[in-house]
Amino acid sequence: MKIGRYIADKMYAFIIGGLSYLVILLMMFGFKVDKSLIIAVSIVMFISAILVLIIDIARKKKFYDELVSNTEGLDKKYLVLETIKKPHFYEGELLYDSLYDINKSMAETVNQYKISIDDFKDYIEMWIHEIKIPISSLTLIVHNYYHDSRVTNQIKRIEQYTEQVLYYVRSENVHKDYLINNVNLNKVVSSVAINNKDSILENNIEFSVNGCDKVVLTDAKWLEFILNQIMSNSIKYKKDKQSKIAISAEEEEDKIILSVHDNGIGIKESDLPKVFEKSFTGYNGRVKSKSTGMGLYIAKQLCTQLGHKIKIESKINEFTKVSIIFKKNNYYDVVR
Repeated sequence: MKIGRYIADKMYAFIIGGLSYLVILLMMFGFKVDKSLIIAVSIVMFISAILVLIIDIARKKKFYDELVSNTEGLDKKYLVLETIKKPHFYEGELLYDSLYDINKSMAETVNQYKISIDDFKDYIEMWIHEIKIPISSLTLIVHNYYHDSRVTNQIKRIEQYTEQVLYYVRSENVHKDYLINNVNLNKVVSSVAINNKDSILENNIEFSVNGCDKVVLTDAKWLEFILNQIMSNSIKYKKDKQSKIAISAEEEEDKIILSVHDNGIGIKESDLPKVFEKSFTGYNGRVKSKSTGMGLYIAKQLCTQLGHKIKIESKINEFTKVSIIFKKNNYYDVVR
C-alpha cells in the first residue's frame, strides 16, 4: 500500500476535518475562550488526528501489502486467500468475505464445467470405441468384395482421424492410461508398417527399417500412435516420384534416437518452429492437402507426458526428419 495514494484518497476527510476545526476555533474566539485553552485544544485535536491516521495506516498497510505481494507471487492467483489471514478492520473483513464468496462461487462453477467436460470426454471415448466396429467391418467388406483403393483410403482416413480424436481427448491425462515398460522398437515399427502398408504400396514408396533392434522405456500403444502420425505426414507430403521413407534407430551413451526420414517436399524454414503448435498447418497444409494441424501437436504432447523429446529437421524439396529421443534409465532396471 502506497502511503501517498492512501493520504490522497483521504483528502476529503482532511478537508472536512480542517473546516470543522475552523468552525470550532471561531466558536471559541466568539465565546472569548482563553487563548491557552484554545492552544491546548488545538494540540489535542492535531495529535488525535495524527494518531488515528497512523493507526489506520498501520492496520491496513500490513494486510494490503501482504495481499498484493502474495497475489503477484502466485501463478494461480485465485488461491491468494489461502496465504493471508482475515484482517481485523471492517473494510478488510468485507473484502476478505467478498473474495471468499467469489472464490467459492468460481470453484463451484469450474467444478460443474469440469464434470460436464469429463462426461463429454467419456462419451467421446465410448463413441469412438463403438464407431471402430463399423469402420473395421467396412474395411473387411471393401477388401473382400470391392477391392477399391479409393474407398479403402477414405476409410483409412476416417480411422486415422477417429484415432486422433481419441488420443487428443486422452492426451491431457495420459498418466492415467500409459504403462511404462521395456519396449522393443522393432515390434512397434512393424505394427506401424503394417498399419500403413496399403498407403505405402499404393504410393510406390520405398520403405526401409534399420537398426531398430533396440529396447526403450515407453508405452508401446502411445509410441505406435506417435509414429503413425509421423508416418501419415511423410506419406501425405511425399514427392511424386521415387518417394522414400526410412525408419532407423541409433544408440548413444545416455539415449536412444528413433528417426523417421523421408525425401518428401520438406517444410519451409519459417514453418519449422511452429509445426508442433496446435492447429498449425503451415504452407504445406494449405497447398498440398487439407490438414488439421493436430497430428504433430498431439505427438508432441504425448512425448512430453512420456518423458521423451521430439524434434524435427527439414529442408524444402529435399527431406524431413523427425526424431524421438528416449532417455536411458538405469534406475528402472534396478528396482523393477
